[in-house]
Amino acid sequence: MELQIWGYPVFALGLTALVLAFRTMRRKRLVDDIPTSRTRGVFIGLVELKGTAESEKPFTGFLSAEKCVYYHYKVEERWSRMVTESYTDAKGHVQFRTHQESGWTQVASGKEMQPFYLKDETGIILIQPEGADIQPKNLFNKTCGRNDPLYYAKGPQGSVANSDHQRRFTEEAIPLHAELYIMGQSRERQDVVAPEIAKDKSAPLYVISTRTEKQISRSYSGWFWFWIILGLLISLGSGLLLSQQDKESFNPDWGIVALWSGFYLLSWLLGWLWAGYNSLVGLRNRVCQGYAQVDIQLKRRFDLIPNLAKSVEGFSRHERELQEMLAELRTVSKVNGQDTMDIKGASAILVFNMEKYPELKADTVFLKLQEELAATESRIALARDYYNSIATFYNTRREIFPDRLLAGIFGFKERVFINASELERAALKVKLAE
Repeated sequence: MELQIWGYPVFALGLTALVLAFRTMRRKRLVDDIPTSRTRGVFIGLVELKGTAESEKPFTGFLSAEKCVYYHYKVEERWSRMVTESYTDAKGHVQFRTHQESGWTQVASGKEMQPFYLKDETGIILIQPEGADIQPKNLFNKTCGRNDPLYYAKGPQGSVANSDHQRRFTEEAIPLHAELYIMGQSRERQDVVAPEIAKDKSAPLYVISTRTEKQISRSYSGWFWFWIILGLLISLGSGLLLSQQDKESFNPDWGIVALWSGFYLLSWLLGWLWAGYNSLVGLRNRVCQGYAQVDIQLKRRFDLIPNLAKSVEGFSRHERELQEMLAELRTVSKVNGQDTMDIKGASAILVFNMEKYPELKADTVFLKLQEELAATESRIALARDYYNSIATFYNTRREIFPDRLLAGIFGFKERVFINASELERAALKVKLAE
């Protein structure tokens, strides 16, 4: 009976392992399903980015002395000691034995991090690393004795008890210009009108990693199967405990073992249905969000460009009037002794207008309009590419087994792509005054 009581908490541990497995699977699906955005095309929400780590004032690693945007170092000291313990032998006599124990004790550590920029071919975006799951590179790893200058130069002067006078120095860091994979929540910056990536409690994942997307996905996959198998083994163990009648002999009821294992497999099936359905819902919502972003950029173009064109037209007309006035002034000045008051009046008007508009340069305004037109079309193209990418992920997930079964049962419909010609029909033509 005592063994049977332990069966229930052991089975609960198996279910806990199952929960951890599906939590890991959810993260793997996020990594696999969310397309990579460009820094210029980042919108508010969960995004995936790839680029290099950049900073205006990078740190210098404490041990590696390399430029980086984040580092964490630690110093460990080895110790060993002889331990004597007592035990009772088979005849009931108290005996003593001696063995050696050894290990490592951390004697120093430290880290520094700072906001940095992620750079790709389209631009940069600010990254706030606080609260992220940072997966850095190993930049420094060395074990040495007291004869090495590093021993005291980067470590404490004192020693731990029973020290072997060996120290291990390790440092992990995100080096400057390192290739990074980032998944996190995008939000508006408070200092300028631009997005940034930062910790958000509502976001399911915030990762800053020096590993590739494939490496991260494989890691999550490995942990998923580890937790699944561990949970199955634990559930088998709980079935054995619940079916054991006599603690003196091993004679389990295999029917009970099969029953509890069946409970675990049923829980696994329900968990898979829950995780798969939620994954499809998340993909569908991101497709809708991507389409809305395209619509927002088209609306921005519709509202912004005509107003810019009117502004440029006004600047151009005003500068043309000043040029005509200046030409008139030069013509009149060639006539000696005539129209003196007109010359003074024209000069006064000209000075007044130049003082009122000291930065008036039509060519600069035209250049800014061209830049804004190019940037607007680039934003639309990035929004369209993001939508098409996430729609591709969604449609693919709908068609592959076993998610195809869920898509059919719950009615997840296929999403159509947006091509360039559809956006061109909505483009505005800018006609400027000559």
